[in-house]
Amino acid sequence: MNSSVPYLLAILGKGVVSPSTMVCHADDLGLVRGDGVFDTTRIVTAQDGTSRIDHLDEHLSRFARSIAGVNGPTPDLDSWNHLIEEAARTWRIPGEAALKLVYTNGRQVVPGPPRGFLIISPLSETAIEEREGIDALCLSRGVTSDAFADAPWLLGGVKTLSYAVNVAALRYARSQGADDAIFTSTDGYLLEGPTSGLVIAADDGLWTTPTGPTGILNSITVSTVFEAAGEDGVQTSTRLMKHGEVLRAQGAWLLSSVRGVAPILSIDGHPVPQDEDMTHRLRTWAGFEN
Repeated sequence: MNSSVPYLLAILGKGVVSPSTMVCHADDLGLVRGDGVFDTTRIVTAQDGTSRIDHLDEHLSRFARSIAGVNGPTPDLDSWNHLIEEAARTWRIPGEAALKLVYTNGRQVVPGPPRGFLIISPLSETAIEEREGIDALCLSRGVTSDAFADAPWLLGGVKTLSYAVNVAALRYARSQGADDAIFTSTDGYLLEGPTSGLVIAADDGLWTTPTGPTGILNSITVSTVFEAAGEDGVQTSTRLMKHGEVLRAQGAWLLSSVRGVAPILSIDGHPVPQDEDMTHRLRTWAGFEN
């Protein structure tokens, strides 16, 4: 691989290809309708060029569930694993990078099979810097906290390509001087970040927002942290939380597979208590510290 190329591209059924290779047609449903899904995790490459991928099995399982959510065929995970292995062998740029798996339901006008590919790209400096702390802005998602309970067509918990709202929320938050956003429900509860899960420390335990009726994506990083925390004797659970509760908590964080653990310094300009010891423990449980 040419290290001057900023990313690696690999296509299911073809393998690693030139980054300039055409991936999909202009009528691809993932492009024109957002009818597809993706999943992203972190790949860490050592100075000798060998790489490890965080929680790959869990991400592939969620990827398969998302594909089922958009009525796609059961994916051949062996083929995906072989593609990922080839890509990881080829990617030899030391440091942290994002590995993104993408699936689309094929073409809209001209019949065609589903499309699968992956991209590996270096982690941005901003994502690394935000691990030191972020200022968050609460933004309404425009739905109640149980809007997804009886509405499977809303694709709750499915990581679809239809991410325009998430991107718009981040763009708006940054235009207002914040680093990230936290979606809220119309009945006053905090839900999740556009690309992250919410965790707070309170009442001698760790809490996160429940999935299911809220439509929240099952965060692999939050699940990993909660499993390890439970093994260390820390109570973990889910519940709906309001703005004021977080401001009175021992600490609050947004967790994601690539950025990792980001302490929330403020919400809507109000300072959030900091717990440096818990931040360290969360990073250890998530696999972002040795």
